[in-house]
Amino acid sequence: MTLLDAPKFDEVRDRRNRLMVYSGGGLLLALIVGFWMASGHPADWPWNWWTHLRGRHAINSFMESVEKNDLKKAYGIWMHDPNWQQHPDKFGMYTFDRFQADWGPNNSQNEYGVIQSHDIAAARVFKNVLLVGMYINGRKSKALFLTYFPKDHTLNFAPPDEELYLGP
Repeated sequence: MTLLDAPKFDEVRDRRNRLMVYSGGGLLLALIVGFWMASGHPADWPWNWWTHLRGRHAINSFMESVEKNDLKKAYGIWMHDPNWQQHPDKFGMYTFDRFQADWGPNNSQNEYGVIQSHDIAAARVFKNVLLVGMYINGRKSKALFLTYFPKDHTLNFAPPDEELYLGP
């Protein structure tokens, strides 16, 4: 077979191949956009989107438990151990009594009062944690910053010098 004896151009096969390539590209783009939207529209690198998804879910679950005053469940989410009551001595650094004093509705040092609602304003992966800034009870003056550790899935208060810019 020589170059002049080339097979006849198959228009149906060419159309089918182009359709498969364009469909595959469109599906991939739709999956990427869907995952970005599900993870909360992060302004972060795509390899951090899974951390955003898990961290936002953990913080939302935690805050919903605090709003319902279910502090035992909230402490289990905070420590990422739903069976924490079977071994409470494991968490000696931040005991349930201290947690209850910090997050309970009767706390006199709580500057937010009884927590009834929350709104996540910003989240960003900073160093090795997800730093999340949220407004409590619709209050826009003082945001609460929590950190989510993706390695052990625990929550903590953000250090005072680590905050996100939440706008004017």
